[in-house]
Amino acid sequence: MTFKILMINGDPAMTELMGQLLKKYNFDAFMANDSEEGVKRIREISPDVVVLDLMMPETDDWQVCKEIRSFSRVPILILSTLNSPGMVASALDAGADDFLVKPVPSCILIAHLNTFTRRVGPRKVNQNNFGTMMASSPV
Repeated sequence: MTFKILMINGDPAMTELMGQLLKKYNFDAFMANDSEEGVKRIREISPDVVVLDLMMPETDDWQVCKEIRSFSRVPILILSTLNSPGMVASALDAGADDFLVKPVPSCILIAHLNTFTRRVGPRKVNQNNFGTMMASSPV
């Protein structure tokens, strides 16, 4: 079983990098570069996990979580450069399921995604290259 991960991030370079990382670990990677497109893609592809960047331009990020929650129970993993307990609490209260502070070593991101995918099915992604990924590819 292949798991579908939707990355919603306002930075096209970051979504491209994330797509490459996710594909390397055999996830089906889908990208959206703004929240409106992201919400539309959730409805179209029914991803297994959504990875949402909180710092998208012209977006009320808390509203994005709430909008997703209004029609879906898909797990939402927040990636953010903001590192305060209040922000984490706000994201979780808005409907997020997990929160990671950037930069995140790729092995940590993949481990968190594996946590969500274990709830969906029996497959776990290959983690053989974590030594090099952790050293060279923070997200």
